[in-house]
This record gives sequence, structure tokens and C-alpha cells, in this order.
Amino acid sequence: MIRVVFVLACALSVFAQTRPVQPVIGARVANVLSIDGLLFKDLNKNGKLDAYEDWRLSPEARANDLVSRMTLEEKAGLMVGPSLMPGANGTPSEQSTYGTNPFNPGPLQLVSPGTGEALNRLHLAQFIVRANLPPRQMATWLNGVQEAAERTRLGIPPIFVTNPRNHLGAAANFGIMEAGGAFSQWPGTLGLAATRDAKLVEDFASIAAREYVSVGLRGAYHPTADVATEPRWNRFGETLGEDAKLTAEMLGALIRGFQGKSLGPGSVAVVVKHFPGAGPASGGFDAHFAHGKNQVYPGNNLEYHLLPWKTAIQEGAAMIMPYYAVASGVTKEAVGMSYNREIVTQLLREKLGFQGVVNSDTGISTGMPWGVEKLSVKERYQKAIEAGVDRMGGDATPNYIVELVKEGKLQEARVDESARRILRIHLALGLFENPYVNPDEAERTVRKKEFEQEAMKAQRKSVVVLQNRDAVLPLRPGVKMYVQGLDAGVAARYGYVSTTEPEKADVCVAKVSARPEGFMAGRSSKPIELTLPGEVTAPLLELAKKCPLVTVMHLDRPLVIPELARASAGVVATFGVSDEALLDVLTGRFAPAGKLPFEMPSSMEAVRLQLEDLPYDSKDPLFPFGHGLTYPARSR
Repeated sequence: MIRVVFVLACALSVFAQTRPVQPVIGARVANVLSIDGLLFKDLNKNGKLDAYEDWRLSPEARANDLVSRMTLEEKAGLMVGPSLMPGANGTPSEQSTYGTNPFNPGPLQLVSPGTGEALNRLHLAQFIVRANLPPRQMATWLNGVQEAAERTRLGIPPIFVTNPRNHLGAAANFGIMEAGGAFSQWPGTLGLAATRDAKLVEDFASIAAREYVSVGLRGAYHPTADVATEPRWNRFGETLGEDAKLTAEMLGALIRGFQGKSLGPGSVAVVVKHFPGAGPASGGFDAHFAHGKNQVYPGNNLEYHLLPWKTAIQEGAAMIMPYYAVASGVTKEAVGMSYNREIVTQLLREKLGFQGVVNSDTGISTGMPWGVEKLSVKERYQKAIEAGVDRMGGDATPNYIVELVKEGKLQEARVDESARRILRIHLALGLFENPYVNPDEAERTVRKKEFEQEAMKAQRKSVVVLQNRDAVLPLRPGVKMYVQGLDAGVAARYGYVSTTEPEKADVCVAKVSARPEGFMAGRSSKPIELTLPGEVTAPLLELAKKCPLVTVMHLDRPLVIPELARASAGVVATFGVSDEALLDVLTGRFAPAGKLPFEMPSSMEAVRLQLEDLPYDSKDPLFPFGHGLTYPARSR
């Protein structure tokens, strides 16, 4: 049972000005100390209040004290962060899992240690949560891990981080996205950018943070600050588009929503990725794969890609993640960003002033070691840490750090530096006082009705009407519709007559996905095409011959669709919307407001001629950046 202890705030203003505000204390193992009427958690079980246990002190002072008490092995454990998997029914698992990197398979390695091994042998304190559990099970599981951590020598509570879970229609991709259908469902990040509404985006992040915190997730492997200037890039859909100013504005709103004005008990610490901006991918190939390891700047436009990072630092981003890629022609060394001291220390820390934690992308030491392939894994650790990395993302091998120090190849003072940075975040989040959550409250909070209502508003506002020939939209009440890819029953509820025969319809509405092949298609070294496959376009072109066609495209990157646009009366872009939200816009219940967060090229030739690091530079785009039509909402 959790012992949650708190002291009610005194109503007397004079008392409130002189007495510290007692935080909630949650303990399952450690005793609670009462000192001068205030309560503290005896994390190291020595019966007295030590500086790192004293919440009245600053995170800096507490971290300094704690680091001085830690063994080298305990400090090294802070500097890696693998995945952790649950056991049955939301219990901690003692099963260790071994596997190979899914993008570049190699030798077997420890992917997810058992809970006891992780906490007691490896001394780990950050875990990536990839499991998709119901809220109650998630909260129960993470509470169980926190209880096990409280039993350790120093009682350091871990932080659980997650990839995005709140985007409608997002498929689970290892290391990219969690399919968190249990959480409130919002448009994808491109859709959030399409709203052009920073207040809405901040509200989204605030709601997502409340859901995360309720189940015990306190870190986010997002948002993405990459400016997607290369339309063929495989991770385009995770970004906020190709405009650096818009990206910076929306990124700032996301950070404020997740973290608040400063880190505290209600915050989610963000890991902004991927420094210095992974958008200018050579030929659109992604750096998860060897043939896509280079980022290029033929337009000499690195400074443009740094604009969102300046905002991230100004807004107090807790952590930043460099990408796998090599900044081709930008730095003296042709090595991956996390191995590059010019990128991490000289640019990020010294020039831009970042003082938080640098968390490498998952798998740099074994799966994507670009530029350092000839080094041993231990040597890669040394190079990354000397470059300025604080934590090796996804790894569960702190022994390399211990060995490097004992061999005199890495200074323990450098390890202390990273340990202090990492612990400051755990302390600021209030985890040392109360890492536990209430499973009942988690169940009440996640995807609660008012959150879903706000998400629906965002879905509607994200829809972009690109083409509206002959005012086919909004659909007239009572119009006879033929629908494809939408729920005909949902359409019928809007008061429209549906038919199964397109020839008898007044209008045909067809919803298609832009990228059926998925993220792993990037494994191919064949140049990426932005045209839809013939088996997708041919039926649509035939359908357009039978009735006026409204083509609704779920976009996770720009597409080349001139022929389909010519055949369609209406063209609508979506980025993760329900049929209800879409039909609210198509029928005029909601006036369309979305603006395209990237340009739609007119041809693949134009795509091939554009420069990877320049925004909206393809010749004669079909739909330019910022394009979006509207019409008045109809009264219901």
C-alpha cells in the first residue's frame, strides 16, 4: 500500500510566506521523516535527512549531494536507457529480452532487462515504455517498478519515457511511434501545424501530459523539431512541416504544454529530436539505414534548420536528442551527430547555450554507428560521451562506461557531469518525493470525455480543403453520396442519402491513405517516389468518370497527384481525423480552417531538382505551402 502523506496549506498569509510548501510524499518502502513539522522521504534508509532527500533545497544542490554518494556503477547506470517490458496483468517482469536492431540487424544484445536486473545490477533510472496497456494496468505496472526502485540502496526513482501516443491513425513503429489508442486521439503533428493555432497545440500537449502523468509516464521522446525540407524523407509525417518559423512556433507551444513554465510534479520532460534537424536527408533516405546516413546542405541552409532549436532551448527543453546522420560537409569529422563534438558540444552547448541532458538516439552504439563503424562498442561509448552525450539511448550496457573509467580512458568527473544533469530532471519532476500514481485516477483521466471533445475540435480544424471546383463543398443536405474508405453508416447519420452505386450518386467521396507501404520501406536503396501506386489511382480515376469526386487524402508527407487533382472536383488533405470530424467539415457543420504545412509538388522531376535543405523550392507546386480554402459553416 502507498503511504501518501501531505500537510494542508496554512491559511495565514504570514505563515505561508515563511514556511515551505509541503509536497505530497508517496512511500511504499522508505520511512517518512518528520522534521520541524515537515515530511521527508528517507530514501537511503539511514534514519536521517540527507541533502538529496531535502525537497527544500534546489535540484542542483540535491543532485550534487546525491552524485557524491553514488558508486561509479550507479552513476554509469544513469547514462543508458533501454526499453522495459511489463509482466502479466500489469506486473513488473523479471524476464530479460535479447534481440537485434530491427533496422540494421547485428549480434544479439540485451534489449529489455528484467526489472530486478535493471535496478539492482545495472542501476538503471530511465526506461522507454513501448507497451500499449490499458491505463489501469499501465499505472499498476509502473508503480510496481517504482516500488522496486525504492528498495534500492539510494532509492532513486526512474523516469519512464514514451514515443507519441495521442495521434489518431498512427501505426506502431518500433522507435518511432506507439499505437496508444487508449489515449485521447488528436491529429498528427502535421495536422497540429495545419491548424496554425499555437493555443490549441499547447492545450493538446497539456492534455497529453495529464494523461501521461496519470499513468506514470514522465518523459516524452518527442516533440520533433526537424524542419522537413526534403519531401521524400521517410519521417516527414512526424514533423511540423517544412517552414522553420511555423515549426518553431508550434514546437514552443508543445514544450510549454508538456513541461509547463518549469519542471514540476505535473510535468512531462521532453526529449526534443533530432538535433541539428534531420530534415535535409540526402535524396530523402533516412539515417536508420546505411544508405541514408548523410544529411546534406546544398543550399548552405543549416542556420534555417537551427531556428526551432533556439526556441526549444529558450522554452527550457529538458533533453535534446541528436540524430544518427552524418552532417556531410558541415563539420571536420564525418561521423554521426552523437559522435560529433562540433555538433554536440561546440554548436548545441557552447553556441546555442543548451544546459540540459543530451540523450542519443536509440541504437547508435550497435545499429547505426555511422562514421565509427571501425570502432569497438566500448570505443563508441567513449567517443559519444567525449562529444557531449549524457545518455546512450536504448542501451543496457553501462559496464562499458565503468570499464572506460577504470582503464583511465574516461574521466570519472565527466561521468559525474552527466549524472548531475540527469538527476536534476528527476528531482525537478518531484519523483523523489512521490513517484506513484493512482490507478483509479489514471482510468478516470485517460481519454476522458472533455479531452476527446477538445481532440475532435483539433481534428476538424486540421482538415485542409485544397480544391473545391464548382463549389462541390460543402455537401448539400440530402445529397446522394457514394462513399469509399469512409463508414457509410456514419455518413448516413449526417442526413445524406447513401448509395452503393456510384453512377446513381450526386457526389462520390473517397478517402485514401498516402503511404500504405509503411516506414520500413526506407530499407530499400531505390529512390523514393511520391506518386501513388497505380492500383490506388486507377480506381479513383475511374470513379471520377461516374460522379463528381471528392478525394480525401490522409497525408504523412507531400504527394505528387496532378492527374488525380485534375480528375477530382474536390481535394481534401487530412493528417489523422475520424470520419465524424471529416464529415463535419465536408458537410459544412464546421468551416474549414486548415492550411497546408508543406507544398505539394507538381512532378517528381520538380522534387528531384529541389535542394534538400531549402523549404518550398520545387518548381510550380500544385498546391503551395500555406494553401487552404474555406467556406462558411452552415447552421445545423
